[in-house]
Amino acid sequence: MKKALVFLIVMIFSGLFGWRIYHHLSDAPPAAPRGGKPAVAVLAEKVHRKTMHREAQFTGSLVPASRFEVAPKVAGRLETLRVNIGDVLRRGDLVAVLDNEEYALGVTQARAELEVSRANLAETRSALDVAAREYDRIRELRDQKVVSEAELDGIEAQYRAAEARQQVAMAQIRQREAALQSAEVRLAYTRIHAAWQDGADERRVAERYVDEGAMLRINDPLVSVVDIRTVIAVVYVIERDFPEISVGQTAVITTDAYPDVSFEGRIIRKAPVLREESRQARVEIEIANPEELLAPGMFVRASLLLAVHENAVVVPAAALVSRNGVQGVFLADTRDMTARFLPVQPGITTGEEVEIIAPEFDGLVITLGHHLLDDQSRILLPEITSETLKKTLPEGACIEPGPSAVQRKPA
Repeated sequence: MKKALVFLIVMIFSGLFGWRIYHHLSDAPPAAPRGGKPAVAVLAEKVHRKTMHREAQFTGSLVPASRFEVAPKVAGRLETLRVNIGDVLRRGDLVAVLDNEEYALGVTQARAELEVSRANLAETRSALDVAAREYDRIRELRDQKVVSEAELDGIEAQYRAAEARQQVAMAQIRQREAALQSAEVRLAYTRIHAAWQDGADERRVAERYVDEGAMLRINDPLVSVVDIRTVIAVVYVIERDFPEISVGQTAVITTDAYPDVSFEGRIIRKAPVLREESRQARVEIEIANPEELLAPGMFVRASLLLAVHENAVVVPAAALVSRNGVQGVFLADTRDMTARFLPVQPGITTGEEVEIIAPEFDGLVITLGHHLLDDQSRILLPEITSETLKKTLPEGACIEPGPSAVQRKPA
């Protein structure tokens, strides 16, 4: 009895297993013809047209439109520093004062030396007048043959010497006047002003380098002054993008400090050369900053629109393949369900789409499974619906039931 029960159970399981195999084989697609490759199941998408934009994003840093350092023209002890970081400076404002005692004494000394030179000049003029009168008297006596020629020559030499002493005294006067002017200028330099030529009348103090009481040498910086009503984004472009960058192009600037705000900029300078070590060129983008939201030193991203192609042929980026070093796409021929390899010239790539510059075509491009395809390979398109096929088939074709059965209507 037990043997019969076991035998019955085995027969039942064998029957179920055979039925499953039969059912699986009956649902399988028909086998490929002898000697041919089986059809490959693929996915495809329709070629479409749209406007393509080629954008490039570069990173860089902000620098002020103008920056300079206020420094003394004379050495001395810093007596007063009137500004600090963040203060607003107007053109010509007093920034600092140096101890001027030594320079004031220099002015006093120069004036005294000038007075001495003026007194010397008066003395030489008086001596010249005396020498001139004596020379005239001896010359008249010589004409009367009263004095000798040698005596006349001696008096003339004294006269000429008096003239020379007067010229020296006059030169000393000019020298002392120049020395006085120089001393007055050095004294004026002890009051240090912020002076610039171009740009806005107001600027800000960016850094302060010294404190009151410090001993300063000539050109030791006191503070740095910047103009941030306009800032410059400095970015570096690679060799591929260099030809498409030109002065006057607009750019969209973003920064992490204001993630929801974008700023408009304009390229004002482009370096004519690329750095050999990086193969990059410096590009400067001017950005208006009237509210002073942007600060020099910020990291920024600059987006530039390099090209716009309207009505471009566009395919999914996944459709691009390479065969024997040639880029192309596989077109799905829905009339005989074969794949045809078409060499193409790609253009602008944006995310998941690629522009095809040449040739122009439409239809379906294979996006998945093309790694198993060759030209004229048979394909299956299980995801294509009847409506999709009707849009891609030529007039007169009909669709039979099944995943890929397509045929023409009888004439």
